[in-house]
Amino acid sequence: MYAVVQTGGKQYRVSEGDVISVEKLNAEAGSTVVLNEVLVIGGEAETVVGKPFIEGAAVSAEVLENGKGKKVIIFKYKAKKDYRRKQGHRQPYTKLQIKSISANGEFKAEPAKAEAVKAEEPAKVNLKSMKKAELVQFAADNNIELDPKATNAEMIAAIEAALK
Repeated sequence: MYAVVQTGGKQYRVSEGDVISVEKLNAEAGSTVVLNEVLVIGGEAETVVGKPFIEGAAVSAEVLENGKGKKVIIFKYKAKKDYRRKQGHRQPYTKLQIKSISANGEFKAEPAKAEAVKAEEPAKVNLKSMKKAELVQFAADNNIELDPKATNAEMIAAIEAALK
């Protein structure tokens, strides 16, 4: 089974297991992204073409890395005019590995893994390095009541007590 997806203004033909480089996406390495702009889904039996997209279809992919491409040099020159301009550019990209293609947008989820990551998250956070606004936001995200006028030390003590 294959699909043609659109992302970053470009179209890519992908199959399960393929690794592709796309325009930079706002996703961290190891996370999962869902590409909803599916133009074509094909297989051995039939091919479905969207107008322009297939409604409800999606492609799930894992982010392998974010990086920059090879440097491109732009050099402008005008003869006999003492005009030279040199500029370089490295295009940012995101490398994706295609996990699954779905015509109806339903994927096999791994809820146990997601819950395990969420349970570990509060233990990894260094509260002492946070600013006051970050402490208030962290407390709100974890359903902990804080006095916003308290000092940082008092907020840290209240959060640590609530997390235990």
